[in-house]
Parts: sequence; structure tokens; C-alpha cells
Amino acid sequence: MLAWLRNIRVAIRTVAQGMWITLWYFLQTYKRKAFTQHFEYPELPVPVKPRYRGFHKFDLTTCIGCDKCARICPVDCIYIDKVKNPVGKGFRVNGFKIDYTKCMFCALCVDPCPVDCIFMGSTHDQSCYTRDGCIVDFAKLPVEIAWGQATLNPTAIQASKLTVEPVWTKPPDPPPPPKPPAAAPPTAPAPTTTS
Repeated sequence: MLAWLRNIRVAIRTVAQGMWITLWYFLQTYKRKAFTQHFEYPELPVPVKPRYRGFHKFDLTTCIGCDKCARICPVDCIYIDKVKNPVGKGFRVNGFKIDYTKCMFCALCVDPCPVDCIFMGSTHDQSCYTRDGCIVDFAKLPVEIAWGQATLNPTAIQASKLTVEPVWTKPPDPPPPPKPPAAAPPTAPAPTTTS
């Protein structure tokens, strides 16, 4: 009988302790500020941890077009458009697209890159109204973003849809103006004879 009473006492004490912890956390929610009171997003950015895997940053100047990132991607969301470099060896990257409707931000594409041209950034917000807005062509973005110096933002992505030329190309130099026909050297007038 004594053991039975001891078990009842332990059960009541355990339940009371659990309820006290629950009540304490319940009351703490009323002392805490809401998330939106701490961070006035988007005016004040939400802090992220140093190893946060956000949207990719891509340095177009160092990419050699090896296709390793596209091959390792488990969901096939990276598309690289490249052509054989006419001068020397290697490839020229014409397009580097990432489909963020498929991407699961696993960062497997970062590790195999031999020149470290793709890495994970800390940007976590890319709002768009269509699925087409989630396909980002890094070759057509503004130079600062394409070279990994600025963050990816929805405005730049929408502007890149209007760009028809990759960022590293410049219009060809105009052909030199045709040279005027060379003027014949002046000839001395023929002597005239008077009779």
C-alpha cells in the first residue's frame, strides 16, 4: 500500500512539473515581441546565419563551362548554354540558368566547381508573380549581380528578361569608314607652243 501511495505522489509531482513548464512557456509568449516587431521587413533585413544557403551567387568571369555543377544537381535545375571558344581552348558560356522552382538549395553544385564561380549567397527573398520569373539567367543579369558582387533581387531578374545580349558582350566595332579614292598627284600643265 505504501508503494502505491509513493507512485501516486511521484505521478502527481511529475504532472505538476510538466504543467509548470508548459505554463511558463505559455506566459513567455506574451512577454516576447512578435517577429514583425523585431524586424521591419523589408526595410530592415532579417539577419541570417553565416552558413545560410540562400540564392546562388555566380561569377561569370571565372566560369569555364565545365558543366560539373549541372551534372551533380540532383533535380536538374541548372542549364548551361556554351559554345566552343574559337580562340584557344575551352568554352564560352552564353547562358547560365537556374530554375528556382526546382532548386532545393542543397549546395551540391558549389563543391565540384573547380574555379569556385558558383556559391551560395544570403539572399532569401525572390518574389515573383509567374513561374517564368523563377528561372534566372545569370548571363543576362546586370554586371554587379552576374559577377557575384551584388545580391539577386526580383527587379534585376525582371529586367534581365528584357535583355537580349549577355552582359559580357559589347556591340561589334563599326567597320572603318571607306577611304576616299586617292587623288592623282597634280601634273604639270603641258607646255604650250605659240607660233
